[in-house]
Amino acid sequence: MLTTALQSGSCYHPHFTDGRTEALVVSDGDRMGTWALCLQSAHSEPLCCTVSLGEAGICAGEAVKDSGAWPGEGCVRMWVPFGVALMSLAVSCSGLRELGPADHWLPTRREFRHKSNITFNDNDTVSFLEYRSFQFQPDKSHGLESDYIVMPNILVLAAAMLMENKPMSLKLIMTLAFSTLGERAFMNRTVGEIMWGYEDPLIHLINKYLPNMFPFKGKFGLFAELNNSDSGLFTVFTGVKDFSRIHLVDKWNGLSKVSFWHSDQCNMINGTSGQMWAPFMTPETSLEFYSPEACRSMNLIYKESGTFEGIPTYRFVAPSTLFANGSVYPPNEGFCPCRESGIQNVSTCRFNAPLFLSHPHFYNADPVLAEAVLGLHPNQEEHSLFLDIHPVTGIPMNCSVKLQLSLYIKAIRGIGQTGKIQPVVLPLVWFEESGAMEGKPLRTFYTQLVLMPSVLQYAQYVLLALGCVLLLIPIIHQIRSQEKCYLFWSSSKKGSKDKEAIQAYSESLMTSAPKGTVLQEARL
Repeated sequence: MLTTALQSGSCYHPHFTDGRTEALVVSDGDRMGTWALCLQSAHSEPLCCTVSLGEAGICAGEAVKDSGAWPGEGCVRMWVPFGVALMSLAVSCSGLRELGPADHWLPTRREFRHKSNITFNDNDTVSFLEYRSFQFQPDKSHGLESDYIVMPNILVLAAAMLMENKPMSLKLIMTLAFSTLGERAFMNRTVGEIMWGYEDPLIHLINKYLPNMFPFKGKFGLFAELNNSDSGLFTVFTGVKDFSRIHLVDKWNGLSKVSFWHSDQCNMINGTSGQMWAPFMTPETSLEFYSPEACRSMNLIYKESGTFEGIPTYRFVAPSTLFANGSVYPPNEGFCPCRESGIQNVSTCRFNAPLFLSHPHFYNADPVLAEAVLGLHPNQEEHSLFLDIHPVTGIPMNCSVKLQLSLYIKAIRGIGQTGKIQPVVLPLVWFEESGAMEGKPLRTFYTQLVLMPSVLQYAQYVLLALGCVLLLIPIIHQIRSQEKCYLFWSSSKKGSKDKEAIQAYSESLMTSAPKGTVLQEARL
């Protein structure tokens, strides 16, 4: 039994001359998701290496700018299997004892995007290439990209799966080639190498005899093809003639549909390029976009209304059927051949390697998948994706997109490097791309689209009240003027009547006075 601990970040893999190994995926049930690979040969004690599946949080303080066809930037947080320790096993893999500490790697890279070759076309569309580059941010990362971790050797295991139905002679030749090149089923490399590429003699051999098999030349890495590369030529509608079609994808790489899948519906390129959507949304609106990385269109549904920094938003989330198989959700049948529901086979667009796309920790997937790799704990809060959209403009305010890439592995008879690996869909990496509007763009957005409309809304009532007052003033003035005229007319009429009465009285006196009577006039 092994009793000494090795330095964290390293793991000893016994190399058996007879090529035989046994592997079994087990776990210690740790909350972070620790799986252990137990290696056994006929001539040594069983050893286990554990790899912790870490958690990723939202990149606080990162901004996503310029959702249109202009330069922008965002934050990408990459999650990789990490934490390596050597375990001792007495009789079976059910009794694990950790001998070394486990470190955690959570490398964070800032993603920079810029668009080039922007061309406006005559049919109300604009074409552009969007380039991406990543810069490591050690101050926001747990661990360094120079730290070593243990990972399944994707090239060896994927090649073994491709040879499953080939003649035994070819399998033996492949086993010999792997042994000659020093290739094993599992490898110990740095985080940076696994994510962004490493030199491998197998890559050079494959590119020499099968030059079009892999999209990468010289180096292989999980995200090697994404760094300093474009996501394809997008042609989208500008929305000048019809704003409801703004940013809808007309073509991608000159195609209106792809050919990766087995039905026209699944091959359709629908929605936008994922940067903005048509304005004036309602709760019945859905978000549809085409993802070159997933090789398919995706559709998100409305969940709830909310606010982000005082700005009203609609939250859109992935439906439970996003990665469901055809038996659970018939429209997805074209994405098969399928395994358990909740994972999508992307081998047709990933050089036929048995790779599967899903939510992290197999969230919203068949429970048997998470149970097969103990230590996975899928939950909505940590492993679901969401987009918060301003419904009036269709611009994202806050987003967190989390996806997981897994590899299906098993023992292949005739290829010694695979030993007796139990069939399992093994998580390789899950990553989160998150961003939020902040700083000057956020202040401008809030001022122009929230504060000013609110001020104008209240101002209209103030102006309405002021208008009513101004309207009442001449009315009141007119009424008072009419009252004065009435009083003057009444006074004049009364004076005339008095004068007539006096005159009549005087005349009556004159006519009634006897002759010879002298009338005296009294003057006041």
